[in-house]
Amino acid sequence: MSHVTSSALSIIVPVTDRYDDPKELFHQYKTAVETWTGNYEFIYVLDGENPTVAAALRSLQESGERVRIITLSRWFGEATALALGFEEASADVLLTLPAYAQVEASEIPKVLAALDHCDVAIARRSPRQDPKLNRIQSSIFHRLVKLATGFGFLDLGCGVRALRRRVAEEVAIYGDLHRFLPMLADRQGFKVCEVDVRQAQRDKALRIYPMGVYVRRLLDIASTAFLLRFIRKPFRFFGLVGFSVFLIGFIMTAILVVQRLLFGMPLGDRPALVISSLVVVLGIQIFAIGLIAEVIIFTQARKLKEYRVERITAYPPRPPEGATRLQPVARVSSLSPPN
Repeated sequence: MSHVTSSALSIIVPVTDRYDDPKELFHQYKTAVETWTGNYEFIYVLDGENPTVAAALRSLQESGERVRIITLSRWFGEATALALGFEEASADVLLTLPAYAQVEASEIPKVLAALDHCDVAIARRSPRQDPKLNRIQSSIFHRLVKLATGFGFLDLGCGVRALRRRVAEEVAIYGDLHRFLPMLADRQGFKVCEVDVRQAQRDKALRIYPMGVYVRRLLDIASTAFLLRFIRKPFRFFGLVGFSVFLIGFIMTAILVVQRLLFGMPLGDRPALVISSLVVVLGIQIFAIGLIAEVIIFTQARKLKEYRVERITAYPPRPPEGATRLQPVARVSSLSPPN
């Protein structure tokens, strides 16, 4: 029996603006995890008031199902709902599932089984069978993620993920960074793996989002790249940007000075001098921001942890003074036969 499958399991389902029939999906999920040999519980986190879903979940409670319902006072976002679910979960193994069908429920045990050799297992819908436009959007998004962060995950949009409790305790998620949880966990030293699963039949509708959503995704990629590369070394980022801006302003100013001294070109009626001076000042300010950020990180360095210890192997204890030590047995070999 797997050590993982004998542990307790908490199943967290964040409910936002997109959801399928709660009862039908619950029974599909329950059937999928019934092979789990340990105890399990369902935790539904409603991101704001949702009377329809709340009523359906209460009817499940009344029928004897182990379902906990947490309702947030207003909309906070899926990352907040997941973080709250992690806090309320009591099991050592956590499973996040979307409130709508993304993968075939029968594939969920494959994701849980992957925890035998990793700390975070994320589902990857393969092969993708939704419309071509959806696949193009997903491909562009993941190419940008790889370009910015170096990680080559192929389905960060899938909400089916299994993880050990210590991952949720050490990796903080907020805003919309729940999509990038695998990368944040990898940076912290956890082992992350992808598991191919079949895509659900109902997850094949064409999805076109408002322009603001695409802009927020770009900003999320940029913020994640910064967190992965510069959160412990902010001066490297701000120093590089500040020096580059300062250098551009310095070159512009030098050109104007040369034009004035060697060619007699007037500067009083040219806005280029003011612009170049402002660029120089901007570069110095960005540079100074990097120094301030570095000082803050330095003062908080003892509280920051960017590593995870896999194991510690101790040496054998030294025997007490006066204790009899066992002498090694000498082995004697001879090349000639005994007399």
